[in-house]
Amino acid sequence: MSTILITGGSGMVGTRLTEILIKKGHEVIILSRNPLPSNQLPKGVTHAKWDLAKKWIDPLAFAAADHIVHLAGAGVADKRWNKKRKEEILNSRADSGALLVQAMQTLPNKVKTVISASGIGWYGADTHQSEKNGFTEDAPADTEFLGETCKIWEQNIQAVTALDKHLVIFRIGIVLSNTGGALVEFKKPIRLGFAAILGNGKQHISWIHIDDLCGMFIKAIDDQNMQGVYNAVAPEIVTNKALTLALAKSMKNRFFISIHVPAFFLRWVLGEMSIEILKSAKVNSYKIQGTGFQYQYPTISKAIKQLIHPL
Repeated sequence: MSTILITGGSGMVGTRLTEILIKKGHEVIILSRNPLPSNQLPKGVTHAKWDLAKKWIDPLAFAAADHIVHLAGAGVADKRWNKKRKEEILNSRADSGALLVQAMQTLPNKVKTVISASGIGWYGADTHQSEKNGFTEDAPADTEFLGETCKIWEQNIQAVTALDKHLVIFRIGIVLSNTGGALVEFKKPIRLGFAAILGNGKQHISWIHIDDLCGMFIKAIDDQNMQGVYNAVAPEIVTNKALTLALAKSMKNRFFISIHVPAFFLRWVLGEMSIEILKSAKVNSYKIQGTGFQYQYPTISKAIKQLIHPL
C-alpha cells in the first residue's frame, strides 16, 4: 500500500478521502498548520506541519510520500467576496502549489503522482456549443475572477511535470455531501418547507457526489495512464430547479412550497459571488468516463437517495 500526503486534508473532501484511503489500507499524512499528535488521530493517519508564510514543509513527511493530493485553498463560498477575500482565495491556491513544487525541487522525495484540485469555475457561462455538448477540458479559461484563479492554480502546479512527476488535475463541480458545501445550504430552507429555486432556476449545475469524487482521486493514484486535466462531474447535468425539487421531494415528499429567490436579491445579498450562483455551466464528463471510471452515483436521483436516505 502507498503513503498519500494530502494538503487541505481537514476539509470536506479531504476528510472523506482520508476515510476511504484508510479503509483501502493506505497510510495518510495530512499537512496542517497546527498538527495533532498521532494519539488523537485515527489509525493510519498522521499530521505533519507546513507553513506557507515561511515556505516550509516537514521534510520527513515529504520524504515518506508516494503520492500527493493537493486540495488546499480558502473556501470559495465561505464568505462574501471583497478585495481581501478574493486575494485570500487566489493566494491560498497559488502559494500552496508553488510551495509543493519548491519542495519537490529541493527535498529528497519519491513522489510518483501529484493530483491537484481545480474547479469548473475555469469555464465561463454556457455558450451555444456548451449547451449542446458541454464544456470540454480544452476550453479556454474564463476571464472572470474564478476563471483566472483556476488558471493560476493549475499553472503553478503544472511545473511538477518538469520534475518527472505524474500530474492529474481535476476540475471539480458542485460537490454533494452531507457534511458541507452546497447541499447543506440547499437543505436549510427545505427543512422549513420551502424549495428555494435560485433565479429562474434554468441554470445548469454540474455536480458530483463526494464519494465519486474521492473515487476519481483514488483512480488517479492507481492508474498511471491518467494524466492531464479531467472534469470531475457526474454524467447527468441538472438545472437548479430540477435539483432543488428532487431534493425537496426526497426530504418532504409533497409537503413543501416552491419559491423563486429573485436574481436581484441574490446580487444584493451575495454581491459578486452571485455571478457564480446564477451562472449556467454545462460541463462534459466524457474524458473521465473514457478512463473506465465507474460512477456509483451517475444520476441526481441516485445521489440524493443515498445522501438523504442512506442505508
